[in-house]
Amino acid sequence: MQAMQYVVQGGTRLAGRIRPSGNKNAALPIVAASLLCEEPVHLENVPRIRDVETLVELIKSVGASAEWTTRNSLKIHARSLRAAELDPALCKKIRASILLAGPLLARCGEIVLPPPGGDVIGRRRVDTHFLALQQLGASFEFDGAFTLRAKTLKGADVFLDEPSVTATENALAAAVAAEGTTVLRNAASEPHVQDLARFLVAMGASIDGIGTNTITVHGGRALHGCTHEIGADHIEVGSFIGLAAVTRSELTIERAGIEHLRSTLMGFERLGVVCRAQGDDLVISADQEMRIRSDLGGAVPKLEDQPWPAFPADTMSIALVTATQCDGVILIHEKMFESRLFFVDKLVGMGARIVLCDPHRAIVVGPTQLRAGRVESPDIRAGMAMLLAALCADGESIIDNVGQIERGYERIDERLRALGANIERVEDRRIR
Repeated sequence: MQAMQYVVQGGTRLAGRIRPSGNKNAALPIVAASLLCEEPVHLENVPRIRDVETLVELIKSVGASAEWTTRNSLKIHARSLRAAELDPALCKKIRASILLAGPLLARCGEIVLPPPGGDVIGRRRVDTHFLALQQLGASFEFDGAFTLRAKTLKGADVFLDEPSVTATENALAAAVAAEGTTVLRNAASEPHVQDLARFLVAMGASIDGIGTNTITVHGGRALHGCTHEIGADHIEVGSFIGLAAVTRSELTIERAGIEHLRSTLMGFERLGVVCRAQGDDLVISADQEMRIRSDLGGAVPKLEDQPWPAFPADTMSIALVTATQCDGVILIHEKMFESRLFFVDKLVGMGARIVLCDPHRAIVVGPTQLRAGRVESPDIRAGMAMLLAALCADGESIIDNVGQIERGYERIDERLRALGANIERVEDRRIR
């Protein structure tokens, strides 16, 4: 596949309305969980991005049929599946390949799972997945690949050693198929976990405690086909809030899923960026104060991520770029991934005043007029943050490795052009 890059002319104000795609991190576990049911499943508002398309190829490889009936509608029919070792090359492309562990274990009784790939943002342990599945009756071995087997799955009282999103999703899928009642404690409760749980309920599962850290699953019920619409991606909404702020633009984010935005809106308010709800839409005005709000007594404030419902880790890169355009000083504390902040050296090269204290903390002093540069996308969220930086920088920037951005943001160049952004997607002519 030809490598692509974005050529961005910064300094243009945008205007208009934009609708967030379906939640990437909900679509992935829901596509995987579709394998639990032998009847057809119809999914609506599915983001047509590389990570989802790779997972679709993986489920096809084990016998499921999957057809895009419209651009963002997907029909999956897993009438019969075969236990097989998943394609290592496909698994290496996405971390979401690990989400097949629970559903395939439930349907086939075994799975050989090559190590998953995904963003390089620090160590991302997988122990929690297998410890949870073991408590539900699976045996586990590792010899270059993960081999899980289970003649039957049985309900259990499971305490997750960390509130891992994907481990919670794997455990949920396995618990739905297990005989008896499962209680998942210290479970993740992000909007995408909630969306998966609602999808499983639509298929006939019985789940209590959706949206809390203790989820009870009454397993072993017959599952049937269903139609399910995936909710708005709250991380994409956060990205568009940052986009409006750094370009000093008035934007309306349609059907923004406002019920899931409380911590996101509080975080941006700390930067002096205020949004207003207008029905189901979110409006960001062009005349933002953009002044960082000090803590009581004038102390330097801190913006930090934590497990849901606190400020989302995946929005930290966007918030950091936004802070470079705000008046004041703030400490950005990325607690969850020790390599996520390493992209700030690229922002410093564009003129940002940032001190990287350690792998988890950065001090941002703003505002700074960023200058254009040639940068690359190290991961999905940092890549989008660099795109925001280019859009508010002075001059023409080139962003390489945009495939990383496109793993998580559907047709982002087209959608931004519709708002007036000067962005062109071209072949990287350095690579032949």
